[in-house]
Amino acid sequence: MTDTMLSESLTSARERLSRALVTAGRPADAARLLAVSKTKPAGMIREAWQLGQREFGENYVQEALEKQAELADLEGIVWHFIGPLQANKTRAVAEHFDWVHSIDREKIARRLNDQRPDALAPLDVCLQVNASGEASKSGVAFDELEGLANAVLAMPRLRLRGLMTIPAPAADMASQREPLARLRLALEALRKRFPEAPLDTLSMGMSDDLEAAVQEGATLVRLGTAIFGARNTSHR
Repeated sequence: MTDTMLSESLTSARERLSRALVTAGRPADAARLLAVSKTKPAGMIREAWQLGQREFGENYVQEALEKQAELADLEGIVWHFIGPLQANKTRAVAEHFDWVHSIDREKIARRLNDQRPDALAPLDVCLQVNASGEASKSGVAFDELEGLANAVLAMPRLRLRGLMTIPAPAADMASQREPLARLRLALEALRKRFPEAPLDTLSMGMSDDLEAAVQEGATLVRLGTAIFGARNTSHR
């Protein structure tokens, strides 16, 4: 992808998000664009940063660490870890990321908390919820969500910001909105249960369901291919 193509695709993604917010009757700044940069080279991230993008999502720890080192000169860049997280990778994520979206069990949260350097601000985290109830998907079940949230809120090096989901594909807007609405209601319930917690984030919505997610209150929408083009499917 050329610099011109990236500029055009990023502009298009921003315009799509803006239109969705208008249609939903929400403020223009109610949702942010998270550029999913997994498998993409550091040079493309640098170009997106030069175009004003600041938040980037990565799935693979070693790949992300190499890109972070190459891009260490970029001010204001915010790194989100959005993929499944294995216990043996938590230290690197705790030390090098600003956000983690994929906490679905207390063990992982505990390791991130214990390994977060004191010199850094608390790690912003979301709990990943299996909103569609798929056996193959990561994520905590809705009926286990309050217990996990309660445990995470007691961890001083983590700051629970909200919920994330990757729902099953659906063919129409109404079907897309169903699991996203459940996630929104779950966050509202957590806010009532834990009124002092900074629960302000719904990480949901990708290329196929962005509009549905914005209708249901998404505050972070994750777009990758729509910004950076087709992904390289090989990774470390």
